[in-house]
Amino acid sequence: MKPIKIKANKNLRNLVITWNDDHESTYSFSLMRLGCPCATCRGGHENMTPEPDPKIFDLDLPESELTTLINLELVGSYALKVLWKDGHDYGIFTWDYLRAMCPCEICRGKRKKRNPL
Repeated sequence: MKPIKIKANKNLRNLVITWNDDHESTYSFSLMRLGCPCATCRGGHENMTPEPDPKIFDLDLPESELTTLINLELVGSYALKVLWKDGHDYGIFTWDYLRAMCPCEICRGKRKKRNPL
């Protein structure tokens, strides 16, 4: 799975990715920060998994420096790096991780089927 279009909208505070299968994923900046895949945000290397923690979909962060996007940077041809206003830029969001983090109802339903708990 690879993106064919990536657009950050700072006014709407979201990131929209159109994938090569024509699926469109819209991530709030809050979800992006909650789902940061770095070891610090995930609570250590022992919590590093290829999919985001399911709890992030039930949480919300208020607008703050933590959730204010400054810049997006492509990492090779496999990932996206996000710079937040508080200076945090450790998370490298691979395409597979971002697709697993898609908050739409279709993708959430697929996750529930894989992880029924």
